[in-house]
Amino acid sequence: MKSESPMQRIQTAEWRAVAVVLSVVMSIASIVASPLSTAEPITDKPWREAVLSVTDPDVTARFFKEIGGYEELGRGTLSASSIAAWRLPPEASGEYLLLRAPMGGDFGHVRLVTFENAGRRVPMRPGARAWDTGCYFSMMIRVKDMQSIYDDAIRLGWWTETPITALNFGQSDLRVVIYRGPDGVQVQTYDRLSPPLPESIPDFERMTAPFNMMQMVADRDVAYDFFTQTLGFDTFYKGKPYTAKTPTPTPIGIPLSLTTSVPYRAGIVYPVEGEFGRMEMIEVMGLDGFDYSDQCEAPNLGILAVRYPVANIEQAKALVLARGGALWRDISSVELGEVGEVELFSVKTPDGSIMQFFTP
Repeated sequence: MKSESPMQRIQTAEWRAVAVVLSVVMSIASIVASPLSTAEPITDKPWREAVLSVTDPDVTARFFKEIGGYEELGRGTLSASSIAAWRLPPEASGEYLLLRAPMGGDFGHVRLVTFENAGRRVPMRPGARAWDTGCYFSMMIRVKDMQSIYDDAIRLGWWTETPITALNFGQSDLRVVIYRGPDGVQVQTYDRLSPPLPESIPDFERMTAPFNMMQMVADRDVAYDFFTQTLGFDTFYKGKPYTAKTPTPTPIGIPLSLTTSVPYRAGIVYPVEGEFGRMEMIEVMGLDGFDYSDQCEAPNLGILAVRYPVANIEQAKALVLARGGALWRDISSVELGEVGEVELFSVKTPDGSIMQFFTP
């Protein structure tokens, strides 16, 4: 066997050293990129329904039925188990009305509920200004022909918190309006002028199913960490603080004269990549408002909760607790009209909004 020269031995040692360094670098890279470094989502489905607490379901339903063509899936009396799940007194009662967009699907349903004999009820977010934190701010729906929807909403007695506002988000040219209806319920509509909507969104005439739920939060990063680390949601968007270069209307209604000096930062997450089931959090930085995070519960009026289906309720609960999360309401059997009996538990976001997870 031919022996190596001193120079060959030096070169061999150098290559071995390089190989060790490369091995370490690749190991670090694999750890960073490994799926194990990302929290497992507790669900792989978009939210099934949003629950809105109102004084008269039929009055609120007109917006969705007459403008969006939503169909009525069912209505009836709230079950005793549903009343208990909201931590209401046993003498309380209520009614529900369940709606679905004409595009169909088992996501983005709207459940309107009203409570009786449940104690004093107040608006969750009186005034509902973007710089006030706590509870859900608005439910977002994609639309076509914003001007006609604007006119119809006014005809139905809804009001607008913003004019029709231009918004450029990435490559998208959008028109946005926040509508406020009875009981302070806010619906935020998006009309995308360009580019065309993704083909994964079923065709629709005027309104899709709701696709996103917006919260105004005290700290965007705290809320973002809750969704991504405790619930294991993935990131659709996480942006830097934004201010306008010139006074420009914003889609959340910051006073025009302050749009150049008051920044806001947003984050959008979802449990699984897709066009529906998103949750958004926005922090308005530099405007001090009220904190309504202690008013997000039933029977108060406003957007009460979102409900996500999970494959295994015990496993979902265990993941939340293992990651340092807390339950607002432990697992219980609940009879949901038009869904049936489910196992359900509830958590609260850092700003008081209720999220519920259920298994049929």
